[in-house]
This record gives sequence, structure tokens and C-alpha cells, in this order.
Amino acid sequence: MFSKILGGFKGKDKDSDIFKAVSKMNLTDMRTYINNRVPNIPICEDGLNEVVKKLIHVDKNSSKRYIEIDDMDSKKKKGFDLVLVMLTSKKITLATIELVNEFLELFQDIIEKYDEDNKEIYHTRIRDAVVLATGYIDTKANVNKKIDVIVNN
Repeated sequence: MFSKILGGFKGKDKDSDIFKAVSKMNLTDMRTYINNRVPNIPICEDGLNEVVKKLIHVDKNSSKRYIEIDDMDSKKKKGFDLVLVMLTSKKITLATIELVNEFLELFQDIIEKYDEDNKEIYHTRIRDAVVLATGYIDTKANVNKKIDVIVNN
């Protein structure tokens, strides 16, 4: 029960379909996946984690992030919106939220510049979404505890 909430790795190997699929996705494909509209690939906790890991991965050769400060505003907006949609997913886990916090730290300069240039508030919106997602996970854990008590008695 708690491994689902905490986002425990279920023993799947890296050659799994979801890992291969996410590695080939662009931002639009990732959003389609998060919205559970990709045929034959259902959304799962590991898939959410892989999407965030792809966003925060820094290429060792070029030291480039998936989204850079000089990228087009549309790419930045798609990336930030993807994170917001991910935080509202019912499959979110604490591991995903920790990765999103890492995303916020890594991309703080880009988010602040984008917010300033385009009069947006993505930094605040993502932070608020993290708080709501944490509350959702807490509620889910409490409900699961109550169900276990009912079932075991």
C-alpha cells in the first residue's frame, strides 16, 4: 500500500515499454501521455517519474538541460504546463513530487526570467500545485489506512 504512495520502484527493468516510450517523447507527446491518451501505454507512477527525470536530466557532454534559457518561450511554457498537469495527476507519488522540487531548483533561473518577461506566475503556480499534490497524497494515505483497518477487523 505505502509503496504505491511513496512511489516505490516495482522491480521493473529499464528495458520496460514505458521507459523506452518516454525516452523518445517530446513535450507534446509527454503531455499526451500524462493525460492518458497514448494508446497501449497506460499512465503509471513510474512513467510520471521518468517524464520528470527526462526534464531535469543534464547532458554530461554538452552540460545542457532539456529546457534552456535561450529556448523559445513556447517550449518553456509547454514544459512548465507539463509539470503543472503532472502535479494534478491521480498517479502522483512522493517520489514524483521530490523530482518536481528538483526541477524547480534546477530551472529556477529560467522560470523567473520567463515569469518576468511574459508577466506570468509559473513559479508560484508550480509551488501551489506541489502543496496541493502533497495534500492529495496525504488524503490518499489516510483513506488507505482506514480501508486497511476496516478490512483487517
